Amino acid sequence: GRAAKNGDKVMLIPSYGAPVIGILYDATAGNDFCNGKIAPIMPNDLSPNLKECLHLDDVLGALPLEVPDRTKG
Repeated sequence: GRAAKNGDKVMLIPSYGAPVIGILYDATAGNDFCNGKIAPIMPNDLSPNLKECLHLDDVLGALPLEVPDRTKG
């Protein structure tokens, strides 16, 4: 079949357990083994208003680069 890319809906048929349908993420091209993760799609998943969603990269970019040590002084 076609190669799956990050963001694609995929079906995993593992050698054990039930099949999983979800969104592929954190996969690295060229590596076919133990690569990436699947965010399962559930019937009760949230249906967000897209205008209320932020890109994770934008959120992380807005955070301080270093976490202050609050145990001192």
